[in-house]
Amino acid sequence: MPKKRITVLISGNGTNLQAIIDAVENGQIQDAEIVRVVSNRVKAFGLQRARDAGIPTFYHSLKTIREQSPENYREAYDKVLAELIIGDNSNLVVCAGYMLIVTEAFLDPLAKAGIPTINLHPALPGAFSGINAIQRAHQAFQEGKITKTGCMIHYVITEVDAGEPLVIKELDIEQGKTLAQLEEQMHNLEWVAIVEGVQRAIQNLSETATQITGPME
Repeated sequence: MPKKRITVLISGNGTNLQAIIDAVENGQIQDAEIVRVVSNRVKAFGLQRARDAGIPTFYHSLKTIREQSPENYREAYDKVLAELIIGDNSNLVVCAGYMLIVTEAFLDPLAKAGIPTINLHPALPGAFSGINAIQRAHQAFQEGKITKTGCMIHYVITEVDAGEPLVIKELDIEQGKTLAQLEEQMHNLEWVAIVEGVQRAIQNLSETATQITGPME
């Protein structure tokens, strides 16, 4: 069976990307290859991580698209991105620290092409959607509103951080933990979750293909 082709979207340092790269190389993520890493930030160190691993990269400039299509630049930006992914014959898109909210101009073409998108979000389902989730969880703990947090890998839909979860990892928050300490714990948890989430998404793709075509003789 051909390897599933993965596109990874990033915005920053790329530690979650590195976890995926390492897991593909050591076989923890099976039957898969990363075909491209895309960033909306030209200085994202994750692009260098990809180049070091021999993975093609692409800097997708939002500023350039905004200058070309000022009235609907977000939709135009996502349309170009979707076309790139489809052109790469990708089977799966992974948002690993990607800080832009994708629009229907991105999701609809990929859905028609049968390409799901998954995302890492550093909070439990239904809690702290959007940005600064770890900081908000730490603040809520300080206020006595929660005792645990966590992270999830979920399918991406138009509603932010509200798609069906693939992997959920919980973390008890300990008294006296600083925000920096909680962030470190969360990042360690994310590296485990992203690998499990990618592998599970790949398995789901394979199972869907088997249901459509029937089992191999």
